[in-house]
Amino acid sequence: MPSQPAADSALLPENGIATITYGGLCRGLQTGKMREDTYFTGDDLRKNDSKFQGERYRQCLDAMAELDRFARERYGKSVLALALRWLVDHSEVTTALWGACGPEQLDPVSEIEGWSLDRQAFKDMDDILGRCIKNPVGPEFMAPPSRENND
Repeated sequence: MPSQPAADSALLPENGIATITYGGLCRGLQTGKMREDTYFTGDDLRKNDSKFQGERYRQCLDAMAELDRFARERYGKSVLALALRWLVDHSEVTTALWGACGPEQLDPVSEIEGWSLDRQAFKDMDDILGRCIKNPVGPEFMAPPSRENND
């Protein structure tokens, strides 16, 4: 007979490894508020993030528009609610962190109650991303830019 997990590990995936996601809204890309003419100023990291530049940015915006249509047609929700639900419905994710600059940016959390994504929805979303984003970014954008030694 299999042993029952301890109460505090009930939320952990099969191997007992917790996964904490960071930046689950892709630096705001998945809010549905960005446009092709959105300009990043000052010390905004998106100025140097290749997802927010040129053709790759247009591909990301196209993907977000298509995901927004998908979310509205299938669930009556926004792409932001879809992105949050995606985080919550992944069994591998035990804690999802996303930034909010003010309390009003937490309002969409209420939109993820009462519905969930099934296996087909995950597949459909992957298909949309695969169709729209031809050259995805790898983890290298998380590394700080290299610095030339000027000595």
